[in-house]
Amino acid sequence: MTSDSDRPVRTRYAPSPTGPQHIGGIRTALFAWLFARRHGGQFILRIEDTDQKRTIPGSIEMILDAFDWLGMDIDEGPREGGAYGPYVQSERLELYQTWAKWLVENGYAYKCFATAEELAEMRKQVGGYDRRYRDIPTAESDDLEARGLPYVIRFKMPATGVTIGEDIIRGEVEFANDQLQDAVLLKSDGFPTYHLAHIVDDHYMRISHITRAVEWLPSFPLHIQIWNALGWEKPQFAHMPVFLNPNGKGKLSKRNAQFTDADGKSVPVLVHEFIEAGYLPAAVMNFLSNIGWNFGDNEEIFSTAQAIERFDLKDVNPANSAYPIAKLDWLNSQYIQRADVDELSQLLQPILEAAGYTVDEARLQRVVPLLQVRLKSTHDVVPMAGFFFADWSSFEAPPAEILIQRKMDGDGTAEILRGALLVLQALDSFKHDAQYAAMSKFAKAIGYKNGQVFGSLRAAVSGQKVSPPTFETMEILGKDESLRRIKLALQALIGQTD
Repeated sequence: MTSDSDRPVRTRYAPSPTGPQHIGGIRTALFAWLFARRHGGQFILRIEDTDQKRTIPGSIEMILDAFDWLGMDIDEGPREGGAYGPYVQSERLELYQTWAKWLVENGYAYKCFATAEELAEMRKQVGGYDRRYRDIPTAESDDLEARGLPYVIRFKMPATGVTIGEDIIRGEVEFANDQLQDAVLLKSDGFPTYHLAHIVDDHYMRISHITRAVEWLPSFPLHIQIWNALGWEKPQFAHMPVFLNPNGKGKLSKRNAQFTDADGKSVPVLVHEFIEAGYLPAAVMNFLSNIGWNFGDNEEIFSTAQAIERFDLKDVNPANSAYPIAKLDWLNSQYIQRADVDELSQLLQPILEAAGYTVDEARLQRVVPLLQVRLKSTHDVVPMAGFFFADWSSFEAPPAEILIQRKMDGDGTAEILRGALLVLQALDSFKHDAQYAAMSKFAKAIGYKNGQVFGSLRAAVSGQKVSPPTFETMEILGKDESLRRIKLALQALIGQTD
């Protein structure tokens, strides 16, 4: 139940409810989740909604849907409940206000009455807040409050010396205190800022390890000082590297959603984009686990259970990483190839039905093994194999440019289709291996390559340039339907090439 300290391992993911989940945030959550699972601890979901202006309705449901899809179970949270709730910050305001008041009463914070106009002038003059209300007499502060002037509560950050923090990933980090300002802890509307709220919550929720993006590293000394002021035992911190754009330039942010790479390929950034693009959750988990952390043994394909056995925050690489989306395409294809036929069929059926096809489940079970080595995405099933489930009676022969193979012409293609009809009609068995043997012999006899003969037949029966293997396709379509389609193709070809 513990890692390097005697505290039970309790990690958390604390997103703001500002819309769909970014994959960088999910990677941070994943590393916290893996660490908790490795040490038999708990993983907590907490919603940080104190910035009410940024809250988007439905965001919590999006967050929960993302975790459910990925298979990351939550021990405590707004849906699951738990002993340290509520798990939504806007429901904990009194707790933050109590501790903000305590910090003021004990000399660690103060009431700041600066107006918006004053703050704007300070930014012009000194580049930020000049601490003018930090040391005013208590009587003056009380008088301003009694007159009804709005105020915020600011933390008294030490003005000299250094603050030293220990980071699991980066080791000891040191900050000059004179580079930091007195941050706002409690706003005039009674809502806390992140700086106070997350510390109070992490204390009361018994969080032992905090994973968060490296962008929070500049705020680390402020948070250390607040922890020290409150006198609470600090968690261990791990400031995670961030994802860079695929070209290695700039952070991959929510603003990059639905963008394309240099090759024009759509690059998913939000979790729902991965779902819509046809990625398997197991492949996405493998992909994310392997960015910034290495499984070892030169293994790139590993299960979540295997990752849990080895994962340690100490092994996370502190360097930011370019987003290797091409690796995900490869991983996804590998997971599709290794998938159980029944499970993959269940995933593909609704995709085909959403595209307007009526799916015969028995036929789908026969088609899936032919597709597994060809699909990079589950959505590839529609262009690759939709023809199996279309209305066969309305099948139309493809145009000549699809039927005629490389280095061939219309007459040669017609010769192939005529001869193939005779050979295939004469077969007693229409199993794919019997077809293959007969058509290989036929190709050799008429002086064509197998690829030319097989390609013309594939186009004739599927209507497509790309499809599953020719003879396996014809076996599933059946002898009568396959021959009918070849005849239609021949008739169309003769008409198109006259």
